[in-house]
Amino acid sequence: MPTRLSPREILEQLVSFPTVSRDSNLPLIDWVSDYLASHGIDSQRHAKPAEPDLKAALFAHVGPEVDGGVILSGHTDVVPVDGQAWSSDPWVLTERDGKLYGRGSTDMKVFDAL
Repeated sequence: MPTRLSPREILEQLVSFPTVSRDSNLPLIDWVSDYLASHGIDSQRHAKPAEPDLKAALFAHVGPEVDGGVILSGHTDVVPVDGQAWSSDPWVLTERDGKLYGRGSTDMKVFDAL
């Protein structure tokens, strides 16, 4: 039986990938693809034509193939942390005073985790 992670555990994983917009997002895409596959969900990786060895999108379908439905869409890149005064590692999800801190913990990785 595959390990089912909570949204917070998924967020911890996503935040740990330094997917700064100038860098690759492929390790994160691979992790998500593998996680989905472990739960029997097929996904398709689509390389960015201008940067096929650096960037990709991931498409997955869950549920019956019928007309209608809901599309959930998010991005994986984050803005750089260069020159910012972080009080904790931006690539480690940290809880303080009931709030979660880490690059992408409010936009967009948290939505992707959910």
